[in-house]
Amino acid sequence: MLAHSSRLPEPQGVPDALTEILLNLRLEGVEYGRCVLHGPWAISFPPQGSARFHFVAGGGCWLRTPTTDWLQLNPGDAVLLPRGSAHVLASSPEVPPVDIDTMNRRKVADNLYLVRDEREETAEPDVMFCGALRFNLDPLHPLVAMMPPVMRAGELAQRDPAVPALLDAMEREVAMDRIGACGILARLADVLAASIIRAWVECACSDATGWIAAVRCPSIGKVLAAVHAQPERDWPVHELAALMGASRSRFAEAFTTTVGETPARYVAKLKMFQARRWIAQEGMRVATAAERLGYDSEASFSRAFKRIIGHPPSTARAEHRAARTALLTPG
Repeated sequence: MLAHSSRLPEPQGVPDALTEILLNLRLEGVEYGRCVLHGPWAISFPPQGSARFHFVAGGGCWLRTPTTDWLQLNPGDAVLLPRGSAHVLASSPEVPPVDIDTMNRRKVADNLYLVRDEREETAEPDVMFCGALRFNLDPLHPLVAMMPPVMRAGELAQRDPAVPALLDAMEREVAMDRIGACGILARLADVLAASIIRAWVECACSDATGWIAAVRCPSIGKVLAAVHAQPERDWPVHELAALMGASRSRFAEAFTTTVGETPARYVAKLKMFQARRWIAQEGMRVATAAERLGYDSEASFSRAFKRIIGHPPSTARAEHRAARTALLTPG
């Protein structure tokens, strides 16, 4: 049961919900690589707990996942696989793939590698910049759950002319092997991923329902922005209704119809996403997380955490450590 907490002042000048999400979105670079290959070639990437990113710097290739058809990628194309789905990159669809973990990867720097075939070819090679990245968004976050398996940035330049420059800068960082390349790449990836996600929300979801529709709705979006800005505070329904400028009953009905779940359920999930991040990534004690979220006991917090996340909070840190180890360990 939640303990009573003192009322905090309502946030002033709250941005829209998508802005609030993008302001806090971070991608932690697990590894980056530059692949220089002469055809024919094909590489399979196993499913993983982090997002995958591919940028075609030269030549071209094809991409396929178990749930999508072959997608042709040309120079300047970039794709984001937000849930790390299994996929194949190939010079042409008919080439049998080999697993990425069997490739000869030369370490250039910490978490930066080079894959180059040994063929002496006169033809120009296919050149890709690849990254394994981890969102700081919870895997259960509605934004992550709604993303398609493959997000393409090809048309993004029409909406955001800065994107081609970002992609070129990322390729140059890998190619020049300069000091601090990984740090620069991680920051560029932050901006690029946020741009891809923003364009997807703006352009590719014209018939969207649920969370995306709620983000676009000015009245509900204002409420979502507020709770995402301060997920740790107590959010009684009457305060959320006041943000929308509606009665409690009208607000609750509108929120549930648009978002697909009650305000109380949504706020509770957001609190547990925050708690899992605190415990798993920041090493916070369970009792401290319970207190910061306003629970009157560690036991009641643990029950709520397990009900929403699916396991006790005590296992969150171990799961995070195991996932990170798996990503950093070659196959």
